[in-house]
Amino acid sequence: MTMTMTCEDILTVYETVADLTGQMLVAATDNEWDQLVLLEKQCSDEVKVLRANEGSLALSGAARQRKVEIIKKVLADDRRIRDLTMPWMAQLSKLIQNNGTQRRLASAYGAY
Repeated sequence: MTMTMTCEDILTVYETVADLTGQMLVAATDNEWDQLVLLEKQCSDEVKVLRANEGSLALSGAARQRKVEIIKKVLADDRRIRDLTMPWMAQLSKLIQNNGTQRRLASAYGAY
Protein backbone atom coordinates (compact mmCIF):
# COMPACT_ATOMS: atom_id res chain seq x y z
CA MET A 1 0.00 0.00 0.00
CA THR A 2 1.71 3.15 -1.19
CA MET A 3 0.54 6.41 0.36
CA THR A 4 1.94 9.82 0.98
CA MET A 5 3.73 9.72 4.29
CA THR A 6 5.38 12.50 6.24
CA CYS A 7 8.65 12.26 8.13
CA GLU A 8 6.63 11.83 11.32
CA ASP A 9 4.64 9.01 9.73
CA ILE A 10 7.86 7.23 8.77
CA LEU A 11 9.31 7.63 12.27
CA THR A 12 6.05 6.32 13.73
CA VAL A 13 6.35 3.16 11.63
CA TYR A 14 9.98 2.77 12.72
CA GLU A 15 8.85 3.18 16.35
CA THR A 16 6.23 0.47 15.76
CA VAL A 17 8.90 -1.85 14.37
CA ALA A 18 11.09 -1.15 17.41
CA ASP A 19 8.17 -1.84 19.76
CA LEU A 20 7.40 -5.10 17.97
CA THR A 21 11.02 -6.28 18.09
CA GLY A 22 11.02 -5.49 21.82
CA GLN A 23 7.92 -7.64 22.23
CA MET A 24 9.56 -10.35 20.10
CA LEU A 25 12.56 -10.33 22.44
CA VAL A 26 10.28 -10.81 25.45
CA ALA A 27 8.47 -13.66 23.67
CA ALA A 28 11.77 -15.35 22.80
CA THR A 29 13.05 -14.90 26.35
CA ASP A 30 9.85 -16.49 27.68
CA ASN A 31 9.97 -19.34 25.12
CA GLU A 32 6.64 -18.13 23.70
CA TRP A 33 7.39 -19.34 20.16
CA ASP A 34 3.83 -18.98 18.81
CA GLN A 35 3.70 -15.38 20.04
CA LEU A 36 7.12 -14.73 18.51
CA VAL A 37 5.87 -15.93 15.13
CA LEU A 38 2.77 -13.68 15.32
CA LEU A 39 4.88 -10.66 16.25
CA GLU A 40 7.36 -11.43 13.50
CA LYS A 41 4.50 -11.35 10.96
CA GLN A 42 3.32 -7.99 12.28
CA CYS A 43 6.86 -6.64 12.14
CA SER A 44 7.25 -7.87 8.56
CA ASP A 45 4.03 -6.07 7.60
CA GLU A 46 5.36 -2.80 9.05
CA VAL A 47 8.65 -3.20 7.18
CA LYS A 48 6.66 -3.64 3.96
CA VAL A 49 4.96 -0.30 4.67
CA LEU A 50 8.39 1.31 5.07
CA ARG A 51 9.71 -0.21 1.86
CA ALA A 52 6.68 0.95 -0.08
CA ASN A 53 6.64 4.50 1.27
CA GLU A 54 10.02 5.64 2.49
CA GLY A 55 11.98 5.67 -0.78
CA SER A 56 11.57 9.27 -1.86
CA LEU A 57 11.41 10.80 1.61
CA ALA A 58 14.75 12.03 2.96
CA LEU A 59 14.99 12.56 6.69
CA SER A 60 17.35 15.17 8.03
CA GLY A 61 18.70 16.39 11.34
CA ALA A 62 16.96 15.12 14.44
CA ALA A 63 14.62 12.88 12.44
CA ARG A 64 17.55 11.10 10.79
CA GLN A 65 19.30 10.71 14.16
CA ARG A 66 16.11 9.27 15.68
CA LYS A 67 15.82 6.81 12.78
CA VAL A 68 19.42 5.69 13.36
CA GLU A 69 18.74 5.18 17.09
CA ILE A 70 15.63 3.13 16.33
CA ILE A 71 17.46 0.99 13.77
CA LYS A 72 20.27 0.33 16.28
CA LYS A 73 17.70 -0.81 18.85
CA VAL A 74 15.96 -3.06 16.30
CA LEU A 75 19.29 -4.62 15.29
CA ALA A 76 20.31 -5.16 18.92
CA ASP A 77 16.95 -6.81 19.68
CA ASP A 78 17.26 -8.94 16.56
CA ARG A 79 20.73 -10.11 17.60
CA ARG A 80 19.46 -11.04 21.07
CA ILE A 81 16.44 -12.83 19.58
CA ARG A 82 18.74 -14.87 17.33
CA ASP A 83 20.93 -15.72 20.34
CA LEU A 84 17.83 -17.08 22.07
CA THR A 85 16.28 -18.86 19.11
CA MET A 86 19.37 -20.54 17.67
CA PRO A 87 19.68 -23.14 20.46
CA TRP A 88 15.95 -23.84 20.19
CA MET A 89 16.20 -24.20 16.41
CA ALA A 90 19.18 -26.55 16.80
CA GLN A 91 17.26 -28.66 19.30
CA LEU A 92 14.23 -28.74 16.99
CA SER A 93 16.43 -29.75 14.07
CA LYS A 94 17.96 -32.54 16.13
CA LEU A 95 14.47 -33.79 17.09
CA ILE A 96 13.37 -33.76 13.46
CA GLN A 97 16.48 -35.64 12.40
CA ASN A 98 15.98 -38.21 15.19
CA ASN A 99 12.36 -38.70 14.13
CA GLY A 100 13.45 -39.18 10.54
CA THR A 101 16.07 -41.70 11.60
CA GLN A 102 13.52 -43.57 13.72
CA ARG A 103 11.06 -43.71 10.82
CA ARG A 104 13.73 -44.99 8.44
CA LEU A 105 14.79 -47.67 10.94
CA ALA A 106 11.19 -48.70 11.58
CA SER A 107 10.59 -48.88 7.84
CA ALA A 108 13.77 -50.87 7.22
CA TYR A 109 13.43 -53.28 10.13
CA GLY A 110 9.70 -53.18 10.84
CA ALA A 111 7.96 -51.73 13.85
CA TYR A 112 8.02 -53.72 17.07
